[in-house]
Amino acid sequence: MKKIAVSALGLLLLAACSVGDDYVRPEAKPPAQWKNPGMAASAAVWPSADWWRQFGSARLDELMLQAKAANFDLAAATARVRQADALLSVAGASLLPSLSASASETRARSSQAASTTTLSKARHSTTSSAVLNASYEIDFWGKNAAGVDSAAAAAQASRFDLQTALLTAQSSVANTYFEILGLQERIVLARDGIANSERILAVFRDRLRAGTATSLDVAQQESVVANQRAILSPLERQMRQDFNALAILTGRLPEEINLVPETLGVLRVPVVGAGLPSELLARRPDVQSAEASLRAANADIAVARAAWFPSITLTGQGGFQSLDLLKMMTAQSLLWSVASSVTQTVFDGGKIAGTVEQKRARQDELAQTYRKAVASAFSDVENSLIAVEQSAAEIADQRAAEATARRALRIAEEQMAGGIVDVTTVLNTQKTLFSAQDALAQARLTQLQAVVGLYKAMGGGWSGN
Repeated sequence: MKKIAVSALGLLLLAACSVGDDYVRPEAKPPAQWKNPGMAASAAVWPSADWWRQFGSARLDELMLQAKAANFDLAAATARVRQADALLSVAGASLLPSLSASASETRARSSQAASTTTLSKARHSTTSSAVLNASYEIDFWGKNAAGVDSAAAAAQASRFDLQTALLTAQSSVANTYFEILGLQERIVLARDGIANSERILAVFRDRLRAGTATSLDVAQQESVVANQRAILSPLERQMRQDFNALAILTGRLPEEINLVPETLGVLRVPVVGAGLPSELLARRPDVQSAEASLRAANADIAVARAAWFPSITLTGQGGFQSLDLLKMMTAQSLLWSVASSVTQTVFDGGKIAGTVEQKRARQDELAQTYRKAVASAFSDVENSLIAVEQSAAEIADQRAAEATARRALRIAEEQMAGGIVDVTTVLNTQKTLFSAQDALAQARLTQLQAVVGLYKAMGGGWSGN
């Protein structure tokens, strides 16, 4: 017994041995600065956790709360976190002894026919036992510890995935809501344009009856009215579909959404700083998830390699067994046993080698996935900065075009009042103004969605530090 205990103690002291390699993060050097020179002034600024509040929309705030509470993808991601935590608990159990207790009572009758004497009688006996069994696999090669490390990294990855799902849901809610506002504004403008074109058509028809216009003039204007009506239907269809999408994003059925949108004009356009490039990777949950998966793969290699080495297990049993229930807990009924075993694979047809190679290849795959995630993170921010900059320039151009069209309409109205031009010139000038206003509405939507894209590219308000 003493020798066994000493041997077991020696093995436990050596249990820190590991056949795995230390994790080394793949090199991913960040750029010294962003290409967009306009971001230099705000180099230390990052979004807040409630970044969407910068748009100044109470309705958007409400939608974000609803999405966080009821979004289906977020609920599924939360359940995956629970699954990963449970698997971590399962993996952690391998580092501890397993204990089981059993109790039994057996009633037996001996065979009278099996006796060598004809005078023997059948005998009855009752055996009672209570036993505690213990088993412990000594983690001499670090296999079980590596399994725990892998499960812990997978649990971390699931949490980063939850943050990615949250950021995706938030940006989708914002983009969808802004698109509804943009479509709503464009539908109003389209209806005004149709009404204006119908007024021009009425003028041409009056002139046709008076003999001052041709049937070609009327047919051409009828074509303009038909084309404008054809534009309206897709806008209305898209807005209804966006309402349905917004309902799903907030965890409701389409018929359950009850939202009265505001207008694009009441929204603020936040000024967003991109922060330092060196800090971006810690703020992107998808990059953090990719690295956590890579750490898990590194630990899996250690688990696979440990199968090449012996498995050492200690088992023990202790309890009581007696034919007399009254003597169960006495010294005479005591029983115990202690054993150790070593199992070594001699031949497996290349199974272990194949498993190790598969785990290494998996690590190589995830290393490339991590590098791509890093490169994509910097690229996403650069693209978003370009989109924000260009959309602001487009807004300025469209506002200038809209102001010019408005001024042209005012001049046409003044000239019509002075008898210089007729009503068709004014109506055509109004048509130009409606087109400029529609283009401006689209540009404003593009700008808002570009800002949302920049918030998402920067990881929202989440920080992994």
